[in-house]
Amino acid sequence: MHTTTSRRALLTATLAAAAAGACSGPTNSSPAPAAPARRTTAGSGSPSAAPSRPTTEPGRDHERDRRRIDGLIGRMTLDQKIGQLFVMRVYGHSATRPDPADVAANRKEIGVDNAAELIAKYHVGGVMYIGWAHNIRDPHQLAALSNGIQKAALATSVPVPVLLSTDQEYGTVARVGAPATLFPGAMALGAGGSAADARTAARTAGAELAALGIRQDYAPIADVNVDPANPVIGVRSFGADPKAVARMVAAQVEGYQSAGVAATAKHFPGHGDTSVDSHVGLPRITHSRKEWERLDAPPFRAAIEAGIDSIMTAHLLFPALDPADDPATLSHPILTGVLREELGYDGVVVTDSLGMEGVRKKYGDDRVPVLALKAGVDQLLNPPSLSLAFEGVRKAVRAGEISEDRIDRSLRRVLELKVRRGLFDDPYTSDRAVNRTVGTREHRATADRVAERTTTLITNRGGLLPLSPSRHRDLLVVGVDAPAPSGTGGPPTSVLARALSGLGFRTEALTTGTAASPGPSPRRVEAAVAAARGRDAVIVTTYDIASGSAQRTLVARLVATGVPVVHLALRNPYDIARLNGRDTAPGASLAAYCWTDVELRAAARVIAGRTAPRGKLPVAVRHADAPSRVLYPIGHGLSY
Repeated sequence: MHTTTSRRALLTATLAAAAAGACSGPTNSSPAPAAPARRTTAGSGSPSAAPSRPTTEPGRDHERDRRRIDGLIGRMTLDQKIGQLFVMRVYGHSATRPDPADVAANRKEIGVDNAAELIAKYHVGGVMYIGWAHNIRDPHQLAALSNGIQKAALATSVPVPVLLSTDQEYGTVARVGAPATLFPGAMALGAGGSAADARTAARTAGAELAALGIRQDYAPIADVNVDPANPVIGVRSFGADPKAVARMVAAQVEGYQSAGVAATAKHFPGHGDTSVDSHVGLPRITHSRKEWERLDAPPFRAAIEAGIDSIMTAHLLFPALDPADDPATLSHPILTGVLREELGYDGVVVTDSLGMEGVRKKYGDDRVPVLALKAGVDQLLNPPSLSLAFEGVRKAVRAGEISEDRIDRSLRRVLELKVRRGLFDDPYTSDRAVNRTVGTREHRATADRVAERTTTLITNRGGLLPLSPSRHRDLLVVGVDAPAPSGTGGPPTSVLARALSGLGFRTEALTTGTAASPGPSPRRVEAAVAAARGRDAVIVTTYDIASGSAQRTLVARLVATGVPVVHLALRNPYDIARLNGRDTAPGASLAAYCWTDVELRAAARVIAGRTAPRGKLPVAVRHADAPSRVLYPIGHGLSY
């Protein structure tokens, strides 16, 4: 591994050579305009002035950075330019020596053996880390993978560092797990209501990501969770109040980017009111233009005002913004007309994964990236077939459907982002940076402090909570054990039981299975009831109780034993609406918003009275049998 000084010297020398070579060689693009232009027409016709953002943080030599980017663009072939617009998955834990099974997967899906060959063949500008691609084992391995990818990129004829990215929203979506620090997810932070906590979580998380070599995070979620039944957003959203969501989004943008990581607000123009998951279908948003302005737009406006580096598109239909039968990812009126021209956004636009069915319903995999670029996209994320996607764009340029100047405008935005996030100064990380930053005691303590301000106490009949080891020493923790998010201890009942044991209780954990629906079998319900008898209290966990779910039966049978029952919703806070009847109402009900260890430990401290509950519902809980009636409004939350 290079030392920091030698790495910087090497990179400076190679980039200086690139810029010098461009001065005498042929150029493929016009110089950048002297004055920045905030709006541009991003279609396939004659380009307007290339948009420009400040390429670096204050104190940088902006003119030097502009010359550097001009030099790189001038040296690039068309293939190299196109490649810089793709962000691709690649299998394996190593850039050059992945496991044999990962080599086989790469050959089958991409036609290369490893990440180094991916860069050499396709010149990709970004690589996305994914758990199922076996990229992530531990922090030091991940840092080595990042360094290996950067080494391969800087060995090419036009050395450009790679923008490494991942989905690290926290809560239910966290690709990098423990021993990295895991923070509460968006809806938990929304329940906490503290922009300062949201900013601190993002700044700390961003520092850990940067130490791993990751400089673009596909977070925060800017979608407003209007529909409680939303199958894809839910607790990934900060809540249902657009103003509150906007405040939290802006805070997280500031946090991530102050740590040197590009934040990505998603999913534009808003994915919070859908009944279809865009991974498997094409949702349709029925909001009017006025409703969009009131409900969906505020968080994206706030992100832009906060200086966000990138915005991700949504694979959904939004007829009020574009009546054409095309998803927003492929819509020029939405991405150029609304996002760039109306909202004045001139940063990077990245697609959601091009492998999702929502964007593949109508067009072939070779045409989708072409239409996305014509709509105003800059980064093309994870196409199912890179060879088809790459060739589709190349053919479109050679046929004149997309001009090379149009490619250059997106390329400039991508390069400016890389400069702004420090990749041209030093793209590498080190074992020392990992040891000093990732999963430190201080960071874990910060996560615990933030989490304990998020647990929401929804009901507390007769003042059952807090429980005390002197009065409720013998506890049963029972319920559904949903598969734990990445890198967490799990299963949830065991994590919760251990946390309560550490607080002075005698606990037993009993799982009712991993399936949330249809819920526990009659045999498991009977076993839970038998185990509850004679206890001082029962903690029962639920996970997205649906109509007719046997989870409701489990709670009712536990309540019928006469043993005090404390209910903890592991995910959506709406579960209490299914437990509001006389026979099903628990003695107390709390919402944790996720079942990661940090949130379960926080819930345990609230149950034991070590901390007072401070979370407030960031969404309204409506009656299960009368959705027009609010059972618990936004802002509801008890304390003691």
